Amino acid sequence: MGGNAVLCVLELEYADEDSAVAVHRALVPDNLDFVRARTEGRRVIAEMEGATPLKLLHTVEDYLACVAVAEEAVAAAKA
Repeated sequence: MGGNAVLCVLELEYADEDSAVAVHRALVPDNLDFVRARTEGRRVIAEMEGATPLKLLHTVEDYLACVAVAEEAVAAAKA
């Protein structure tokens, strides 16, 4: 991640490790160079940056929209 960027770290906690891994795996294709994510137990840790606060906000909003879809898919798969 670059020099004078604005940084954000999101920690998303799930009921179990399998859910965290499933959500993380669903998001990997969308991460590209904008998000670095990993799992730690029941959590997905996502690090993002933007050249300006507004660009970072756009990245965070996009990521969270993808998270919502991934969470719905994981919940549907478990039902």
